[in-house]
Amino acid sequence: MLKKFILCSFISVLLVFIPFYCVLAEDTPVINSRFAIVIDRKTHSILYGKDEFNKVKMASTTKIMTATVVLEHCNLNETITVSKKASNTGGSRLGIKEGDKISVNDMLYGLMLCSGNDAAVALAEHVGGSIDGFANMMNQKAHELGLNNSHFVTPHGLDKDDHYTTAYELAILTDYALKNENFSRIVNTKSTTININGSPKNINNTNELLGNLDGVYGVKTGFTNGANRCLVAACKRGDLDVISVVLGADTKSFRGTDSIKIIEYAFNNFKYVNISDIANKEFDNWKKENLNSFNIYKPSKKNSSFDLNINDEKDVILPIKTSDIENLNVNINCEKNIVPPLKTGSILGKISVFSGTNELYFHDIMLSSDLYKKDFFEYFVDLLKKLKTT
Repeated sequence: MLKKFILCSFISVLLVFIPFYCVLAEDTPVINSRFAIVIDRKTHSILYGKDEFNKVKMASTTKIMTATVVLEHCNLNETITVSKKASNTGGSRLGIKEGDKISVNDMLYGLMLCSGNDAAVALAEHVGGSIDGFANMMNQKAHELGLNNSHFVTPHGLDKDDHYTTAYELAILTDYALKNENFSRIVNTKSTTININGSPKNINNTNELLGNLDGVYGVKTGFTNGANRCLVAACKRGDLDVISVVLGADTKSFRGTDSIKIIEYAFNNFKYVNISDIANKEFDNWKKENLNSFNIYKPSKKNSSFDLNINDEKDVILPIKTSDIENLNVNINCEKNIVPPLKTGSILGKISVFSGTNELYFHDIMLSSDLYKKDFFEYFVDLLKKLKTT
């Protein structure tokens, strides 16, 4: 009996820790969600992807765009009077009634924390005049951001055939939205008290990762029968700042564990690398070995010393998979037969840094100073010297 108890206890412990081990040890996470992505916010590099460019329904993660448009078109202190249409909106609700008065700021909390579809309609009517008018504003914003595979019909994300985005474009939209301090403040709030008609109402954030996973600071959950379970999360640890998106998860539990898996995968497998520094060091070594092997056709004595540069004024810093860092390759191609005259900055070649077949960086190799061809006077002087020695 004691042995059986010990065995059962051991299995229970394993079941608790195995999922976390898998997050740390897996090379590429296996997830339930049908569509997913993790991007680095600084560079928009894709650190993990699963069908991330497919057009799909996105449920209430739509409200990331809703909040963005609202914040860019009205004052937070404006007062909204709730319409009958807004109050009758189904699905997840803030719980507002026709005639209720609430500030834009508090309505946004109701939109993003408890995912109020009624709040979404009230905000849309206030800003766009109607749902259709607001949808036009959403699509205009999508166009401005280059979200060519996204289309918005509603402010809340209830299923419509022509309402869709991609995991990638939702991540790009979220990165843009988080640059707004008010948006970032709202989605990073675990719970708050808002006022409806001057009366307080406590609301809580539906984002299960907020406050429970190290570094998470937002942003939005979602669910419809067409989209299944969805979750967009932002997470920062040290220098690395990422956005994860999971769409089409079968259960709330899966969307949470999938998000954790891909977030942990990003932080456990990627670090920032200064690609420019690698390129410059390799280029300096290459010059030491090759600069004297250049053949300059009939050079003038007016030329200063021959030199090349890549004039890389801006550092290129990218998140690189740690297992790939030691295998980065630098490729240098440069024309060695030079025909003057050439101006400073003339392009003679190219330097590239590759990870496998993926080109991470490239820059032109340029002439550091003007290069002159021997002129008539120099030919004449050379001729006199020859005559003098004969």
